Amino acid sequence: MSKYNWDWSILGEAPYLGWLVTGAELTIALSLCMWAVAFIFGSLIGVIATSRNPLLRAVATFYIGILRNIPPIVQLFVWFFVVPELLPFSWGTFIKRDLSYGPFWTSVVALGLFLSARIAEHLRAGLDSVPSSLVNASLATGLRVAQTYRYVRLPIAYRKMLPTLTSEFLVCFKMSAISMTIGVAEISAQSYQIESYTYHGIEAFTAATIFYLCFSTVIVALSSMIEKRGALSK
Repeated sequence: MSKYNWDWSILGEAPYLGWLVTGAELTIALSLCMWAVAFIFGSLIGVIATSRNPLLRAVATFYIGILRNIPPIVQLFVWFFVVPELLPFSWGTFIKRDLSYGPFWTSVVALGLFLSARIAEHLRAGLDSVPSSLVNASLATGLRVAQTYRYVRLPIAYRKMLPTLTSEFLVCFKMSAISMTIGVAEISAQSYQIESYTYHGIEAFTAATIFYLCFSTVIVALSSMIEKRGALSK
């Protein structure tokens, strides 16, 4: 370490600064798209997991069990390398060669579905925690089952889940880094590229670390504000 040639100025030089900015933008975009997939599918599967229909519950349990217990990087590789080969030739060719930003969208689907299983399990627990007396009272007033979910069970469950959802979004944000393994140039990949060009890995990865810390801090602060407002509105 005593022979290391420190040079923090490279982080402000072209093209390295541009690489970091582009990587940060791509990381945020990837995280938001992954979260959209995770939240939508997680909510759907979470509701199905609390259905009175045993077949639907079995489907949800199978979905959650499979996706939660396979490492996300393995799922990413399966979606990127295996799934296109199993599809009809024209579809596989489109995904592998013609789809714009193919690795990006593959990461969105693969990692978003992995996270959806985690959210579904949290939501299932949140829905089950809603008092049955409150649910029965809602049904007694004439609300249908779907309306009971929409107006009673889901709002209460989501409010209880807010800290958990924040943690899951942070997991989503940090997990975006493994997309570099299939060629997504997010900020970790850009930092590695800077290290390869300049041999100043400490500076490059320090910049990435600061970015992760700052963004995570902002998300936690926003979540805390929302929680406080929710508590005041009770």
